[in-house]
Amino acid sequence: MPSETNPVDQQVNAPPRHTERQRPRKFASWHEHHWWSAGASLRRLMSRPLGTLLTVAVMGLALALPLAFYLLLGNVQKLGDALGQNQTVSAFLRTGQIGPAAELIATKLRDRSDVAAVAVKTPQQGLDELAKMQGFGGALHALDDNPLPFVLDVLPKPGLAANEVEQLVADLRAVQGVDLVQDSGTWRQRLDALLDVGKRAALVLAALLTLAALLVVGNTIRMDISSRSEEIDVLMLVGASRAFVRRPYLYAGIWYGLLSGLLAVLLAVVVELALAEPVSRLGAAYEGRLQIGGLPPWLLVAVPFAAAVLGWLGARLVSAWQLRKAA
Repeated sequence: MPSETNPVDQQVNAPPRHTERQRPRKFASWHEHHWWSAGASLRRLMSRPLGTLLTVAVMGLALALPLAFYLLLGNVQKLGDALGQNQTVSAFLRTGQIGPAAELIATKLRDRSDVAAVAVKTPQQGLDELAKMQGFGGALHALDDNPLPFVLDVLPKPGLAANEVEQLVADLRAVQGVDLVQDSGTWRQRLDALLDVGKRAALVLAALLTLAALLVVGNTIRMDISSRSEEIDVLMLVGASRAFVRRPYLYAGIWYGLLSGLLAVLLAVVVELALAEPVSRLGAAYEGRLQIGGLPPWLLVAVPFAAAVLGWLGARLVSAWQLRKAA
């Protein structure tokens, strides 16, 4: 026969019904307090517009500077790419070389896997280019013979590394009949090195300015907590948890970060607009080869959210330390 269960045991073993009922109420209360904290913290910031504006302005400027450096370095990189298009290595043949010999060397170079194209420039073409330059016309007319050699303009394959281009130049110098090799890519290597230094400096600057923004919002929250220490003491005396007490200050940090991030994006857009006209003239001077771009949209969208997280972090660290000290 199945054993009968004692009703008392059933009541003891069954989960308390009042606990199950309290869970939705606790969640609703927690959710309601979050909404109240977000609204109350925003209203408190708006009640002191000057102090809020100064804090947001300092943080916004600190966050806008890395964006400006990112914009500058990105466009300098594009400038180097535009100036580096069709960047050739000029191989000057020995004087006295005839056209068929120059074409033979050019054909052998075209068969190389690291060469995109080879153009043969005749002595007459070189003389015509010199004649177009100011101050050379009279001197060239006085010459009996053309002293210029054949020149091979060798275009390396796009995407070659610096060491691969150096190897190509070394091979050109070893070709029989080549007198001089002029590599115009040295300046690009120097520009790339300078850009690497600039990128590293921009990262360091961004880290320092981010830390400065973190300290600004942290100090602002610290002063706010200190000014309301009596109210906090009363809340903790009646049983409020630390999470309950610090929640409005966390939302204050989020508001500070979000507003400063929006200001930083606005300043970056203003910088782009201010540079639009001179940049367009610069692009026209390079016959459209120079394509200057602005900050990517994903970055403009991500900055306010990242700044909000930064503000929350600063408020979280300072509020936890202040409440621990007050306890």
